[in-house]
Amino acid sequence: MPHFTIEYSANLDDLVDMGATVELVRKAAVETGIFPLGGIRVRAIRCEHYAIADGRKNYGFLDMMLRLGEGRDLAARKKAGEHIFKALSAHLDPVFANSKFALSFDMQINDKETSWKRNNIHDALKVETVNG
Repeated sequence: MPHFTIEYSANLDDLVDMGATVELVRKAAVETGIFPLGGIRVRAIRCEHYAIADGRKNYGFLDMMLRLGEGRDLAARKKAGEHIFKALSAHLDPVFANSKFALSFDMQINDKETSWKRNNIHDALKVETVNG
């Protein structure tokens, strides 16, 4: 972990390069220095059906959830979250300037007792580092 899930309104397709957005979030997560590189995942899910505020179709949203494992104190989580949100918000400044838009970001800590994982990416990165 961390695993980022971005849900966004379909009307952002012409306004946001979602491939660039997920890469920006990935890079910002790496820059924080508190997440294991091999655990970072960023995915974007387009929401075809949505309703916002008074129902106008020109309103848009992007909601990002970060699920992460236990072990990081509040100060570290806040600093990382602020860094990531600032980068994402700046990236989306043109959307705010040209449309009605809502951006949100929340963190959720997974309880290690009820979270199961299998991942061989960490080992591959270690081998690349040694052989690189």
